Amino acid sequence: MKTKHMYLSLYVLSTVAVLANSFDPFTTTVVVGVGAGLGRTIWNYFQESCGPKWISLNATGLKADLHSKLFGQHIASRVILKAVNGFMSNGNPKKPLVLSLHGWAGTGKNYASQLIANNIYKEGMNSKFVHIFTSELHFPHSSQLETYKAQLQEWIRGNVTSCPQSMFIFDEMDKMHPGLIDSIKPYLDYYDKLDGISYRKAIFIFLSNAGGESIIETALEFWKAGRNREEIELRHLETDLTVSVFNNKNSGLWHTTLINKNLVDFFVPFLPLEFKHVVQCAMAEMVAKGLEPDPDVANQVAGDLVYFPKSERLFAAKGCKTIESKLNYYIEDSHWPSMT
Repeated sequence: MKTKHMYLSLYVLSTVAVLANSFDPFTTTVVVGVGAGLGRTIWNYFQESCGPKWISLNATGLKADLHSKLFGQHIASRVILKAVNGFMSNGNPKKPLVLSLHGWAGTGKNYASQLIANNIYKEGMNSKFVHIFTSELHFPHSSQLETYKAQLQEWIRGNVTSCPQSMFIFDEMDKMHPGLIDSIKPYLDYYDKLDGISYRKAIFIFLSNAGGESIIETALEFWKAGRNREEIELRHLETDLTVSVFNNKNSGLWHTTLINKNLVDFFVPFLPLEFKHVVQCAMAEMVAKGLEPDPDVANQVAGDLVYFPKSERLFAAKGCKTIESKLNYYIEDSHWPSMT
């Protein structure tokens, strides 16, 4: 999109240059000057800025995406929609929105954060106001913890100064150094301003595998009792999940004051995925690749995965994480009809 905008500006300037050749020197100067100003105006118009033209919630789009693209996650979909919708419709929130997404690998945590960004920012995950931190990439050395704390504080302070409605996504929180996330606690609290800066309109999303075991235990208990998966509610998971995350020594939220001070607005559980959900992922991936969805192939792909517990083979060990690579294996040796 940005490339198209650049070409449009260049086109205007080149057109002005051609027209200028038809006039006398004085008129040429005026025409070129006006053209350059017009080109700058067009370029600035298409440049992403911190305002409602570029940042506003598409609540209908978010609801549709969560319903049709986030498979097997009725609790997460409901909580995320209500939390984001409530926050974005509040013109004067008392604190930033803080969501902590938890569950086994491949259950859709990253994807959910992308859906949120795509329905708030016109540029989606490519927005310059969406910032992603990955523990192993940005904070790899425990010996530099104090340096990371200072850098993280400065990065958040600078970006919120630039745009109060910034989004910060922290991936792999279960691999982050305990205590690091506490360095940004003041920015998540109920302060009007800190050093003249308000953080109340920012969004913080934490992604972690921590707490996944307690979520699986609850899902397994429901299955063994013959109860429908959709009967599981947030109240069945929230307390055990919070305790599990707080006591996980390998998590960036270990004994964090964010939990003690109730600064995390929602702990969002992502349930382990079953065979039928993996099939849905495979079908969706086919559509994303522009291929005609094939239920037989989707079932084969889902059948190739490892499931647990070993006797029941109920939950996919890696969720939908390896679906793309598995599907590529089937595509390479076949003449698959495209949707076009």
